[in-house]
Parts: sequence; structure tokens; C-alpha cells
Amino acid sequence: MSDTAPSLASTTPPAPRFGKNAFLFVIITVLIDMIGFGMIIPVIPFLLSDITSLPVEQVTPLGGMLTAIYGVMNFLAGPTLGALSDRFGRRRVLLISMATLAVDFIIMGLAHSLWLLIIGRLLSGISAATISTANAYIADVTEPAERGRAFGMMGAAFGVGFIIGPVVGGLLGEIDPRAPFFAAAGLAGLNVLYGLFVLPESLPEEERRAFDWKRANPFGAAKHFSKLPRIVWLLIAFSMLIFAQWVYPSTWSYHSEVRYGWDSGQIGLSLGLVGLGAAIVQGALVGPLIKRIGAPRAALVGIGFGLTALLAYSFAALPWMVYMIIPLGSLAGFTNPSLQSIMSAEVARDAQGELQGAIASLNSLTQILSVVVMTQVFYFFTGGASPVHLPGAAFILSFMVGLIALIPLGIGFRRLGVFDKPASQQKTPAA
Repeated sequence: MSDTAPSLASTTPPAPRFGKNAFLFVIITVLIDMIGFGMIIPVIPFLLSDITSLPVEQVTPLGGMLTAIYGVMNFLAGPTLGALSDRFGRRRVLLISMATLAVDFIIMGLAHSLWLLIIGRLLSGISAATISTANAYIADVTEPAERGRAFGMMGAAFGVGFIIGPVVGGLLGEIDPRAPFFAAAGLAGLNVLYGLFVLPESLPEEERRAFDWKRANPFGAAKHFSKLPRIVWLLIAFSMLIFAQWVYPSTWSYHSEVRYGWDSGQIGLSLGLVGLGAAIVQGALVGPLIKRIGAPRAALVGIGFGLTALLAYSFAALPWMVYMIIPLGSLAGFTNPSLQSIMSAEVARDAQGELQGAIASLNSLTQILSVVVMTQVFYFFTGGASPVHLPGAAFILSFMVGLIALIPLGIGFRRLGVFDKPASQQKTPAA
């Protein structure tokens, strides 16, 4: 496919309309995923410390390993679940994934050994890969010009999850570090019951495609999308930005405890404020900004604020500085929905699951690398063998990676020709 060829999305019929309950279920699915993920962030260092009898600063590599395992399973399962949803429909994949998530939380709540925690993270990595199916569902039921706002709502669900999850997890962790896992399992189980009764299928039988193992894996999906060079460059940039953003979930708890002496309650509160900012930006501001200046420019605005926040966190020596930076970092929430809306507009409806699976898989791969790298960098620069004590080293590295991501992003935008027309016409490439 040449760079000047029309997008596949331009040849597809308009997206069908569904009731608000269907859209709400998908949003709740993502919300519960993030509540569950957010709940364990404040307590996982203390749970690992309890299981291993090691101080918190020494369990950082173990925490990184658990998160990397989660990412590996995301990487492997994302394209498969996306392709399965293209073949069998979105509803079935979403419900099965949510049921698996409930079982996973129970296993982790009962874990009294590192091996059980590993099994739990394996299952959670598979079940959380349903995000690709949720994004495909959103693409099914929205027009290309509306997807920036829709993906913004998905991002808002992430944000709300990070408001509720860490705060509740931190408070429950004060009682028992295992309590957040059982609470998350209950929420996931309720969501499965809700979905059984209200969630319609978004992909009609006649628009489904055959399942192909050659494309239903991270390498096959990447090979398929290499035929769309504009998508490839944006995927590269998107993955690099995700690599930079993962400094937050991979090191925030350890960084906060070591640098500021925070307990699980304080860590949960700070993450809750991060989630509040993300929810406001992605739920209320992304859509209007894209409508006003176009998705490409909105993405650049988000990247600018994100890089500024990373640099600021690097040198935030006092706790009060963190709370000053959080609102600034929230404005980075313009980035991902804007880029997702651009990419989804280039792909046909019967391949949206595959696209979102490829995105999820690449994100998971960069997540794996980021978690390993960020936790090791943090561990090295806060350990006794470090030539200099630099708790913000991981944030500095993230800033540098985000800055380099502007190169493939610029190439992708140039091939799309997004700045060759007025901003009012840049809602999405296919709009």
C-alpha cells in the first residue's frame, strides 16, 4: 500500500448505533480493569516485603519482574484476543476475559508465596489484554470523526480507575495488604453478571473475518500492519511514548516510599490525584480540543506537557512538589486518544480488533522493557553501589525516550499529510 492510497476505513459502511448500556459496559470493563490494577499498586511493595521478609527498597526488582510477567502475557494475548473478537464477536471475548480477571484477583489475594503471585500475574496479563477488544468495540460503534472523543472516554475510565483503585487499595492495605485483591474480584464478578444481561454484540456476523493464526500473534500482526507504512510509524512513536509513560506504574510506589517516606495510604492518595487529572482531561477536554485543533496537534500538545512533567518529577526533591506537578502531567492525557483516533481511521471495521490487538501487543512489549529498565535504573541509582544517589533517574530516562519519539511521529504525520490542510479538517485522517 502506498503512502498516498486511501485508508481502508473510507470504504467501510457507517458504524451501527447501540444503546447507552452497551457503551457504558465497555467503559465499566476498562474502569474495573484499572481499579483492580490500581488497587494493588500501593500494596504490592508491602506484600512482597511480607512474603520475602526483605525491606521495600530490596523488593523493587521482584516488583518489576511481576509487572514484566503481566506485560509478557499482554504482549502474547493481545493480538490473539483481538483476532478472536474479529471472528467470534466482541461480547464473548469481553465476558470471558472479565470472568478470568475475577479468578485472578482471588488467586493473588490468597497468595502466600512468590509463585502464586506469578501465576496471578500470568492470568491478569491475559485477562487485561481484553483492552484491545474493548477498543475495537468502541471503533465498531463510533464514526471515525467521533473516535477521538470515544477513546478519550476510555482514557477517562483509566483515570477514574486510578482515582478509585489506588485510594481504596491504599486504605484497604492499611487493614490487610490482601484485602484489595478480594474487593477487586467482587467488582469483576459483578461486571460479568451485568454484561450478560445488557451487552449487545457490536460486530455483525456478515462483517466478521476468518481467524488466522498467522495474524493472531504479535509478530504476525506487526507483519500485517507493516503493509501500512503510515500506521507503522505512528505505532513506533506510540510505543515509545508508552515506554516513557510506564515509569509511573513501574516505579511510583517504590520512588515515593524511598524518596519521600510515604506509606501505602499516601501513595494511594497521590495516584488517586493522578487518576483524577487524567479523568478530567480525557473525559471532558480531549474531544473539544481535537474538534478545535485536530487530532495531530492535540497529540503534540499532550506530548509537550508529558515531557515537561517527566522532567519536573526528575528533580522534585520535596513531597509538595509532586502535588504541584500532577496537574501538569495530567495534560499528557491528550496524547493517546488523539493518536488512537488517527490510527483507527486508517483500518477497516473488520480489522479493528486486529489493529487494537497489535497496539496492545506493542504496548505490552514496550511495557515489559520499560518495567525492567525503569525498576533497574531506579534500583541502581538508589542502592549503596551507585556512584550518585539519584531517585529521579528513571524519570530522566523517560523524558529522553519521549523526546526521541518525536522523530517517528513526525515521519508518520508527514506521510499522512495531516498538516497540509486546515486544523478544522484534521479531526481524523478519514474525517
